[in-house]
Amino acid sequence: MISASPSSTTLPFTVHTVSNLALRFSGTSSLMVQRAYAECAEGYGFRIDACPPRDPQKKGIVEAGVKYVKGNFLPTRSFRDMADINAQVRDWVLQVAGQRIHGTTRIKPLESFTVERALLLPLPAVPPDLGTWHQVAVHRDCHVSFERALYSAPFALVGKRLWLRATDSVVTLYQDFQPVAIHARSRRPGERRTVTDHLPPEARSFFAHDRAWCLQQAADIGPACAGLIQRLLSDRISERLRAAQGVLHLKAKYGAGRLEAACGRALAHDSPHYRTVKTILVGGHDLLPASGLISPEPYAGRARFARGTASLFADEPPSIH
Repeated sequence: MISASPSSTTLPFTVHTVSNLALRFSGTSSLMVQRAYAECAEGYGFRIDACPPRDPQKKGIVEAGVKYVKGNFLPTRSFRDMADINAQVRDWVLQVAGQRIHGTTRIKPLESFTVERALLLPLPAVPPDLGTWHQVAVHRDCHVSFERALYSAPFALVGKRLWLRATDSVVTLYQDFQPVAIHARSRRPGERRTVTDHLPPEARSFFAHDRAWCLQQAADIGPACAGLIQRLLSDRISERLRAAQGVLHLKAKYGAGRLEAACGRALAHDSPHYRTVKTILVGGHDLLPASGLISPEPYAGRARFARGTASLFADEPPSIH
């Protein structure tokens, strides 16, 4: 059981049902408050005064209040919605619970409330945006999973456990008490919320170098490179984005001129592939003369077994051996 008091004034307000979840004693006197309940106390302006466990002399005098509500208010009642519950509770408090003679104080609760009301703090003009707290792990893809949605975290935290605070509109990730990421809350299972800066450099480079970037870079290098990249990206069977990025990255090592020549030679051989372009550059074949890349005939001169189609289908008399 705990008692909560606004400012420095102690009030007979107890919350019994959350004691095991909201508070925990470490050692003999150190109190640990669950994060969500501490946030609630700060938002509504009251301080938590915990009653030590297993010490009946220090407990409050209204521990049986929840049992009284369960036994006197809830039986035989039904509720349409939250507004109906609140209306029935208000009537019950004003006409029944508040008018009875309290078993310990021997005073009607509403009469005690009249005295205490002057000491109570007003509710905040804007209700605090209270959230729920959960421990999550950062997976290898730099995301944590919460309610079947994924939220990114800085890649340096992969493998670590973080605290996730979720409200109706926002999800915030904390390392200890320091916020490390904030996202709009997902409304659909399977949705992925990703901040590009949370990804490792190689992943950021991949996502930044999209199809439009590849086409623009290829056009700056030359028409042969632009044609090869266009053929890679227009493949209707396989996704060739990584291959297109690989071709363009060869510019850093070999220069734009050699890359343009290598792309032209690859197109001339009808082999618009990353491996072909790289092989040409590594072997220095792009530096060779471009004339005579493809022979006009499949065979040079008259090959040994080359025969014309007329000789294959000509009517010849059967031979007897």
